[in-house]
Amino acid sequence: MIRRVYRLWPDPTLLGRLWLLTAVLAVLQGLLLGLLVPILRALLRPEPDLAAAAPWLIAGGVGVLGYGALSLLATPIGLDACVRLAIQLRHRLMDHATTLPLGWFTAERRGELVHTVTAVTHHLAGLPFTVGAPAITGVLVPLTVSGVVFTLDWRLGLLLLAFVAPALLTLRRLRRVTAEVSVDMEIAGKEVVRRILEYGQAQPVLRASGHAGTGTPRMRAALLDHERRSRRGLVRMLPIELGFNALVAGVFVASLVLIVVCLLGGAHPIADTVVLLVLAVRYAEPLAGLYGHCAGLGAMDYLAGQVEDVLATPGLPTRPDPVRRIPGAGITFDRVSFGYGGSRPVLRQVSLHCRPGTTTALVGPSGAGKTSVIRLAARFFDVDDGRVLVGGMDVRDLDPDALLEEIAIVFQDVYLFDTTIEDNVRLARPHATAAELDAATRAARLDEVIGRLPDGWQTRVGEAGAQLSGGERQRVSIARAFLKQARIVLIDEAASALDPENERAVADAIGELARDPDRSVLVVAHRPATLAAADQVVVLDAGRVVESGAPSELRAAGGVFSRLHDQYDRARGWRISTRA
Repeated sequence: MIRRVYRLWPDPTLLGRLWLLTAVLAVLQGLLLGLLVPILRALLRPEPDLAAAAPWLIAGGVGVLGYGALSLLATPIGLDACVRLAIQLRHRLMDHATTLPLGWFTAERRGELVHTVTAVTHHLAGLPFTVGAPAITGVLVPLTVSGVVFTLDWRLGLLLLAFVAPALLTLRRLRRVTAEVSVDMEIAGKEVVRRILEYGQAQPVLRASGHAGTGTPRMRAALLDHERRSRRGLVRMLPIELGFNALVAGVFVASLVLIVVCLLGGAHPIADTVVLLVLAVRYAEPLAGLYGHCAGLGAMDYLAGQVEDVLATPGLPTRPDPVRRIPGAGITFDRVSFGYGGSRPVLRQVSLHCRPGTTTALVGPSGAGKTSVIRLAARFFDVDDGRVLVGGMDVRDLDPDALLEEIAIVFQDVYLFDTTIEDNVRLARPHATAAELDAATRAARLDEVIGRLPDGWQTRVGEAGAQLSGGERQRVSIARAFLKQARIVLIDEAASALDPENERAVADAIGELARDPDRSVLVVAHRPATLAAADQVVVLDAGRVVESGAPSELRAAGGVFSRLHDQYDRARGWRISTRA
């Protein structure tokens, strides 16, 4: 386990220094106890011999001073190591996260990554000092004491050494069970957190239905499951704890019996008997404390496994010499088939071409594969079969960073950082001039929003942009796309849930994006206002391209596009009747 933790850090010498210092202190502690032998032999004579004891007293005093000095150094070194290890581990995790496919970052995995980078690394970086170092002391002090005892009485030395093996085997079993129980409790704990968050978010509904005091059935079930798993974990660990305590008590009692028998039999003088009693106590004390530390080692093992799971996630494959300059902005799907995680295909032999200077609209029923096309174009995932070409080149041959530099993405659910509108727009190009920022704002119709806000550009948008409406957040996102001046713009259902005013503004902004002859716009859309700005419509159904062409041509053809268009028109005309 120590090797496992040691391998995690980019600079493991911090751990090496900390544990080496701990080992030196543990051995020194045992050797200082061994100095009691010559000292007590000299002082417990019928006539104490101070001259004989003096050199050993001086050596002991120097050793105690050295031990104290090293102990004073160990604490700041250990605390500094904890902080630096946490920083190193977080940097390693974040560096690895930048190599992962963007499609890996689902809502659940984002939460797991945040938890791993923050809480897990915090606890894991502290455990080598708070648990690992005491565990090393708990092993090396008894071993050193056993060696000292062996020089005085080989029988007692053998007894103490013989106990080490079953004790370590029991502790190994404890560490493994603790790691398994930690996994079990983590699963239950995460479910409880999810249900409590749901309970808080659903308070209006729960109060209206009279369940505010009892919560949801799923929350009650999660709490009961957590209690059941806790009891199960305690039941698994209790026999190991009792067995280990019995071992420690047994060897201590056996040591006392052997020491007394030797004393009564005249095998040891009083001085050696006193030393052996002291050493027996110092042997058993750190071993008894190992139980708690070993449970911590099990937790360390579990946390290390969580970090390893993230680091073991394969990154996006790249060529040794990827192309860093993309020659054009055209997007081509050449007989592409794709399924998430090896599941059933969501795209089957899809072929389409989006020329520079045009807008291509993707249309189709829910689950047709439209969003998957957008994700593959940005290389969130790699295709299972076929090719995705950007500028005539396979995206797998392109440098991922160079590809994303040429792409601006507008999602249906826009995420804004809790800062000002200006900061959120400038995220696309932090060093853009004021003129470029104003031009992007006008093109995205964001100037209308800024004009009616009291603080204008300096308006804070709140967490995830909660202070702005959905349409306003979309305009901020489109302004980013304009400011970035990317040659490829991918838009996923940008106007799907907007009011008519924002829908028109977003549709106009999308049309403005496509006016650049060197820019390709690929948009998932159903709204007529968005479709009217499209040069080409590609209709997907069950993962296949079933129609493609100009909107007017497909409308007149009476196929899938025409049917979907008519359904949407009829839905727009629905009204809630106010008559009794």
